[in-house]
Amino acid sequence: MNKAQLVEAIADKLGGRQQAADAVDAVLDAIVRAVVAGERVSVTGFGSFEKVERPARYARNPQTGERVRVKKTSVPRFRAGQGFKDLVSGSKKLPRGGEVAVKKAPKGSLQAAAKKAAAKKAAKKAPAAKKAPAAKKAPAKAAAKKAPAKKAPAAKKAPAKATAKKAPARKTTARKAPAKKTTARKR
Repeated sequence: MNKAQLVEAIADKLGGRQQAADAVDAVLDAIVRAVVAGERVSVTGFGSFEKVERPARYARNPQTGERVRVKKTSVPRFRAGQGFKDLVSGSKKLPRGGEVAVKKAPKGSLQAAAKKAAAKKAAKKAPAAKKAPAAKKAPAKAAAKKAPAKKAPAAKKAPAKATAKKAPARKTTARKAPAKKTTARKR
């Protein structure tokens, strides 16, 4: 199913194709913006979206076999919720009415989430307002940055004794001794 098919699937429930397209676009936009900002988006019964850091690593070019350095990056991750997993695995059946039997958010939780989001926005704006008086002090700080303070030479310390590290034990496999040749005795 692509985006156009998704819009068509929910168009009759929302009263028209344009309302469905706007709803799908708004939901996807909200999820993408929150994940890009580093927030976790959890939809009860469906799953959660989050931003994950991937460390730098080495990989292999499959055509040449050459070792290639891959830079550190951030990627989105989706983890399916238990209700979604149960439906996909077949342990729960889809209802015939068209409504998926996924846990619905408790009443008032959406309003609480909206209040939290508004509080976060207000908290982000409040520090910005506090930064305005700090701007008056900026010229003094800039002057201090122009003439960096000289550091006093640190007293030389005697080199610390090198501690002997125990070498990790090597795994050895027992070798089979060659079978001895025996001569058959005649009786």
